Amino acid sequence: MKFFIILVAFVAFAVADSYKAAEYEAPKYEAPKYETPKYEAPKYEEVTYAPQPYSFGYDVQDKESYTDFEHNEKSDYNVVTGSYRVVLPDSRVQIVTYKADANGYTADVKYEGEAKYPENAESKADASYSAPSYKASEYQKPAYVAPTYAAPSYTTPAYKEPEYETPAYTTKATAPYPKY
Repeated sequence: MKFFIILVAFVAFAVADSYKAAEYEAPKYEAPKYETPKYEAPKYEEVTYAPQPYSFGYDVQDKESYTDFEHNEKSDYNVVTGSYRVVLPDSRVQIVTYKADANGYTADVKYEGEAKYPENAESKADASYSAPSYKASEYQKPAYVAPTYAAPSYTTPAYKEPEYETPAYTTKATAPYPKY
């Protein structure tokens, strides 16, 4: 049995001695190759639609915000006609009637009513009331005093000479010198 164990150990030693580990080589990567994509130029065609007849209208009346306007428009195949009406701040009504066709845009502007402006506030004032009188204040130059700065004062630090003791040397050797 000992012989067998020795024989196995000898063979293992011989195999281990002749075994050469695989040499490691870093993997080699090639740069990826990309082809330029080939696109066909898109073909855009202008889409034209035949004129369609339409008609719309709306109006807004809001008493809280004093908004009052109206708009109506209609179209056959080639001509657009319409009008809008707006109540202006001076209480007039502006009416615009327009027509748009192949020759361009034509508008007719009319005003209804008369401009009304609020009465002047002075006319409503009480005649017995007199405007307050204020005395104009006199200009006073600001009292600014430039600050005064004291020159900095530095004290020189007191230098004290350090006290050293001079070492006492002896001529007698305390240890024997080695002989060579």
